[in-house]
Amino acid sequence: MQDHAQSPAHEHGTMDISAQEKTFEGFIRFMTYGTVVVLLLLIFLALTTL
Repeated sequence: MQDHAQSPAHEHGTMDISAQEKTFEGFIRFMTYGTVVVLLLLIFLALTTL
């Protein structure tokens, strides 16, 4: 078993998170566009079924 006392101490804020930030931005963009499409579809259906 590895001795954790030998591992270097973690310093908060030193990890490169650019890949995670890019993924999160893509997720938010996808969810925003998806929400707009669903709302437009619901409006279209409401107007055509009167």
